[in-house]
Amino acid sequence: MMRFTRDLVKQAIRLQQIVEEDGEIYLSGLPVVKGQEVEVIILFSPLTESKKTFTARQLLDSGLIGMWENRMELGEDKKHVN
Repeated sequence: MMRFTRDLVKQAIRLQQIVEEDGEIYLSGLPVVKGQEVEVIILFSPLTESKKTFTARQLLDSGLIGMWENRMELGEDKKHVN
């Protein structure tokens, strides 16, 4: 004979925040009381690489402008520009 135990229904609260200090997350104002058991699952987004942006002067000084200028295999045909 199988016996079923009556589990209490767990409630979930979803919070989203930006981490302000490496390795630290602070939670407060939660509807829980001292001694109450809680389970914490942390889901985090992968870090995105910051995209490098240039000012017009930085772009001109970067060497990117004209970098294909002396490529012989491109020839004089300008079709590749489009």
